[in-house]
Amino acid sequence: MALLGGLLGIAGAFMQELQSFFGGGLLMVFIGAPVIEEALKPAGIYLLLLRWPRALSGRVHTAALTALSGLCFGLIESFVYVRFYFPDQGDDFVLFRFTVPVAMHAFASFIVGLGLSRSLVDWAAGRQKLPKPARNYYLAGVGLHAAYNTAAAILSFAGVIDFE
Repeated sequence: MALLGGLLGIAGAFMQELQSFFGGGLLMVFIGAPVIEEALKPAGIYLLLLRWPRALSGRVHTAALTALSGLCFGLIESFVYVRFYFPDQGDDFVLFRFTVPVAMHAFASFIVGLGLSRSLVDWAAGRQKLPKPARNYYLAGVGLHAAYNTAAAILSFAGVIDFE
């Protein structure tokens, strides 16, 4: 189920890329991508919370499975980057893509996962308010992801990160 979330996150990222291509601009890359991806990567965990909540033995277990979703997402995203977007970049780029962004995705998803619980299902069903831990950990994961995207863009534009 955790790996399923990583795959569904890819679909969300693809939709976000289409939206930014057709008029969303750079703001979507820095803000939209983290918001969408961090909401979709735990899709398999949401299903576990809904159908088999006892399969999740606690907060850290849930976060670890959510990190696995992020890891899956990061590996697929990096594969797409090195194979299709920038196939001529070289070994340094491949090494970077399969380490730093993958680790960021896994860690951001872990943070989001710390806030996931059965009460999130109750919120989605309209039976209670959004749980503060779910909101706070989600915003922390999105914040980390957005900070990474911003830092990577600045370092790239400044020529600090140059893989050519």
